[in-house]
Amino acid sequence: MVKKSEPSLLVDADACPISVRIKLENAMRRYQMRLIFFTDQNHEINPGYGEVEVVAQGHDAVDYALIARVIPGDIVVTQDYGLAALAISRRAYAIHPSGMEYTSQNIDLLLMERHLAGKARKAGERFRNQKRRSHKEDHHFDKQLKTVIDKAMQNAN
Repeated sequence: MVKKSEPSLLVDADACPISVRIKLENAMRRYQMRLIFFTDQNHEINPGYGEVEVVAQGHDAVDYALIARVIPGDIVVTQDYGLAALAISRRAYAIHPSGMEYTSQNIDLLLMERHLAGKARKAGERFRNQKRRSHKEDHHFDKQLKTVIDKAMQNAN
């Protein structure tokens, strides 16, 4: 049973790697915390642990639904810097599937880099495709997730 004061973990699941979703399920089962995957109608997620919130498709529909449910102390997992910024503004924790924790100290720089990369793409600049996710990255995410959960649990009490 999840205690009322414990944080929930909310996942922007549309682009979340399967290995990360599995790590999240295992961690939330261990901590007995509430886990909610947010996805649009174009994706199907059947977790072994947690809930799935399916929203209508549309630009940023998942982000809007997720941020509407965030309360201070919750943990948000997302690759979207804008969603992470909104979570931080609501005094929630935010972590990237790579394991990077978004903070008030790094979010402005990340948003600026995203903006500049978008401008460069519009100007015709090409970027390398991302490499395949490694086991090392999964391990790093797992370790960082534990750190963020411990911090959120400590601040909830």
